Amino acid sequence: MLKRFTLITLILAAFTVTHAQNKIKPKRDTTELKPVIIKGYLSDQPVISVPASVSVLNAAQLKIQPDNSFVNALNTVPGVRTEERSPGSYRLSIRGSLLRSPFGVRDVKIYFDDIPLTDAGGNSYLNAIDIAAIQKVEILKGPDGSLFGANSGGVVILSPLNRYNDSTYISAGINGGSYGLFHEKAAVQLKTANYLLNINQSFQTYHGYRQNSDTHRNYLQLADSWNYSSKNTLKALGIYSDLAYQTPGGLNLAQYTANPRLARQPTATLPGAIQQRIGITTKMYLGGLTNEYHFNDHVRNVLAVFGNHVDFANPFITNYEQRSENTYGFRTYFELTGDNKPNLDWKVDLGFEWQQTNSHIANYGNKKGVKDTTQTIDDIHTNQHFVFVRYAADVYKRLHVEAAVSLNDYGYDFKNLYPLNQNNFTNRNFSAQLMPRLALSYQFINALAWRASVSRGYSSPTTAEVRPTDNIVNTSLQAQYGWNYEAGFRLRNSDETFMLDASVYYYRLNNAIVRRLNANETEHYINAGGTNQLGTEASLYYWIIRPNRYNFIRGLQLNESFTYSHFRFRDYMVTNASYSGNRLTGVPKNVFVSSLQIRFPESIALFVQHTFTSKIPLNDASTVYAPKYNLLQSRVSYQPTIGRKIRFEIFAAADNLLNQKYSLGNDLNAVGNRYYNAAPLRNYSVGMNFMY
Repeated sequence: MLKRFTLITLILAAFTVTHAQNKIKPKRDTTELKPVIIKGYLSDQPVISVPASVSVLNAAQLKIQPDNSFVNALNTVPGVRTEERSPGSYRLSIRGSLLRSPFGVRDVKIYFDDIPLTDAGGNSYLNAIDIAAIQKVEILKGPDGSLFGANSGGVVILSPLNRYNDSTYISAGINGGSYGLFHEKAAVQLKTANYLLNINQSFQTYHGYRQNSDTHRNYLQLADSWNYSSKNTLKALGIYSDLAYQTPGGLNLAQYTANPRLARQPTATLPGAIQQRIGITTKMYLGGLTNEYHFNDHVRNVLAVFGNHVDFANPFITNYEQRSENTYGFRTYFELTGDNKPNLDWKVDLGFEWQQTNSHIANYGNKKGVKDTTQTIDDIHTNQHFVFVRYAADVYKRLHVEAAVSLNDYGYDFKNLYPLNQNNFTNRNFSAQLMPRLALSYQFINALAWRASVSRGYSSPTTAEVRPTDNIVNTSLQAQYGWNYEAGFRLRNSDETFMLDASVYYYRLNNAIVRRLNANETEHYINAGGTNQLGTEASLYYWIIRPNRYNFIRGLQLNESFTYSHFRFRDYMVTNASYSGNRLTGVPKNVFVSSLQIRFPESIALFVQHTFTSKIPLNDASTVYAPKYNLLQSRVSYQPTIGRKIRFEIFAAADNLLNQKYSLGNDLNAVGNRYYNAAPLRNYSVGMNFMY
């Protein structure tokens, strides 16, 4: 029934917009809507002509979602699954599974503006970022190593500045809610003719729905932009984040059914989460400079230099891990642009990115949250660099062609400081890999563009996989790789109040890296065959009633997204057991997200969103499933008029209105069948925002 409803909605919306375009449009009092622009492919492009599956979350879309977590906003994007096993513990996948990620983000390359948030070891501390300080998120789906280096999942670009708000302002906000939620944020932006300074500060704390799930984060973000000549810009970006959160751990089905708020319980041989005071603290400092210089009208260069330092600690059931990580590197590219002619508009980009991450990793016994006897200490130095070239051309403003390729190098050096006290590093280099991408789109009419692409994905093992919690450096672990084939279309109306984007893809992944658990619950990683990933995605937004100033309904917007994932294991063997043909663990077959935003007079607005997620296989044998669930959330806001320069908003929101019992982040292939991490039942929040 739900599938039929969504399909009918898409068809009716498409029919409505087509019919509306054929009618003579009366003059209406409406506010101006801005076209969707992306810059992920090195320069600004209207999304209609981009020959790739790209999704954009702009400032307005982020604002109506809860600003306490990335989860709700990112999960509105088809093909994206974000999980939060406990508050602050993100997992993110794009068109894939979470077999490699017991926690954290792997196999997805993340950038903070032009600076990689993903380090050379393949780890991304997305949970260190406060989404309230982010103005735009671009998601490039499918492997895209041709411009961004090794990844087989996709690319996420976080923008700290709003290109449509370049004025001077001061803003502040506060919200609180169920289970001890409190979030405070403040920002100041100073703008002159050639200079812009933006500073964001926030503090967040949350006691959590479950035992042992308290979290807090202090966050400071700086973005500084100086136009030192008419076309040349120097930007400085910086982040300080101090995040600490407890981890309640997984429950088995009997425990989850009886009391889902429990933390992991002790057994006859192992203590529980509360006894061991398990949790994670992450303190991160990140900074970088980006210079864009135009030599003339046809040649420009972008150069970014960056570095970050991370202090990480994780008291767990079986040990206490501490990491000190230092990353530094640079990214640069030159762009040559041809003369803009009616029949041909082309550009060529040539670039290079280099990163080095030095990790000092120490493991100790965990005695009720306190470091005990030293177990092992290792130094691992990881280097990743690649050169890329891209050619893009527009032919007669209809055909857009892109051809790009990168050559990637990856390797690491390691030595054991305790107990072996090694003096020299051992080197492990991987063979250089080519990652090509060929893509095109054709705009049949202004309202319709068709696209197709083929690209190669390649993902080297991360530091956390090379040196996992069994404290053994695994030099035999290989990279995973595959080819992705894709086609799709975009349909819009003349003012982009309607956009339908649909795609179908097939990704054949080889040498899949998967996590295995030992009997003592330490982990290791292996290459275990491959996967066949066939999927379909669709998204629609439609202003059924355009934003206006005088009608009772001042605006009515419909958003729909649909994800279908037919993912199967192939040649997949683990300890003499074959799982070939089974569903890919952790991936729901269907996800629907539907929302309505309604604007009323007196600046009152209502937002309602429904998410359906089908059942999820929890082990490779496909014998245990998490049941399907429906989530309903809403937000009502009021923005009274207070002078011409002051904007004030008060709001109230509710999440999980249907009081669904579900697990937002399962422990896959869990020892003792402890798969479940219960999400909160029905919960509420209220808050206010102020801008001057």
